[in-house]
Amino acid sequence: MEKITIEGTPKTPTINFDMEKGALEIKGRSIPENSIEFYKPLVEWLEKYGSKPKSSTSVNIQLEYFNTSSSKCILDVFKKLEAIHKNGSEIIINWYYEQDDEDMLEAGEDYQAIINVPFKMIEVQE
Repeated sequence: MEKITIEGTPKTPTINFDMEKGALEIKGRSIPENSIEFYKPLVEWLEKYGSKPKSSTSVNIQLEYFNTSSSKCILDVFKKLEAIHKNGSEIIINWYYEQDDEDMLEAGEDYQAIINVPFKMIEVQE
């Protein structure tokens, strides 16, 4: 399995997905012109990965901001991870938020309430 990297821009997050290690990282700002188009490759890679996942997959989400259309796409990513989790693979989602960023903490808690996958809320210094 390969390693996938999408370089971040001021409007899109950096995405690193190392299928060999079972590690996914999404970091930065997510306000792409077309969120569905931007996240589509990641959702497809997760489908592919789901057919032969590692026994444990670590997901690190460190977004400083995302728009409404991105939130739906992030939920789609989490649903793919939830399906992998239901099939017996361990998935841990680490949701990073800055110390004073109540909105980002709440967003993580909202996802945690929807998705049946272990979440860790991790506060970071600004």
